[in-house]
Amino acid sequence: MNEQDKNKTNHDESLKNKQGDSGAKPSSWNRMLSKRWVFPAVYTAAAAIILTLVWVYQDAGQKPLKPDTAAVVSQEAAGTGTEAGSAKDDPAALEVVASAESMVWPVASPADVEVVKPFYDENGTEENHVAAMVQYNDTFVPNAGIDIAREDNQPFDVKAALSGEVTRVEDVPVFGKVVEITSAGNVKTVYQSLGDTKVKQGDEVKQGDMLATAGRSEIEKNLGNHVHFEVYEDGKLVNPSDLLPQR
Repeated sequence: MNEQDKNKTNHDESLKNKQGDSGAKPSSWNRMLSKRWVFPAVYTAAAAIILTLVWVYQDAGQKPLKPDTAAVVSQEAAGTGTEAGSAKDDPAALEVVASAESMVWPVASPADVEVVKPFYDENGTEENHVAAMVQYNDTFVPNAGIDIAREDNQPFDVKAALSGEVTRVEDVPVFGKVVEITSAGNVKTVYQSLGDTKVKQGDEVKQGDMLATAGRSEIEKNLGNHVHFEVYEDGKLVNPSDLLPQR
């Protein structure tokens, strides 16, 4: 190669170098964006971040109340002061309480009395049918309740077997003085053959309140001082002995 050709070659290379310097060199960011995998990777990462945020938000919303917070909410729901007092006066609340009662003996001291005439059970034994018949003059009628008396024939206090409203107070010639109490669940308790009554129609009584003293009746005068006790559920007679606790 002669001197002239070498100078030409050097000149051309010089021109190429100058042209390359004058062009903008691609940055590392632009080179990365030119890759095909960049945009799918960015989309996947963004989706993962969004899903993570949604999961964290839902998890925080489902966390249970702290014990102290739950206690405060329970106290507020239960109510205090005047609100609690008004709940006690609510007839619906009283009915719930009354429906939860178990029947008690309609006397002050169950240990001092005995059932002197049982309830007439249609499906009972022949012995029951004989013992539970009530004779009035020349007529025999099945006993609709149980008759309770002391062995010494002394009067005793008659008390409410269930809480409720006094819906009847009446003096019936054959049955003596009668008190009827209507309780929750359409249950009625009837007390007959009473002496002095202590309640009047319309009174609200609680279980164990005194209603009267045991007395006498014309239909069962042979029983002396006693109380005749009947129970009705939805208007149907039931055996009181099946509902009263064991003594």
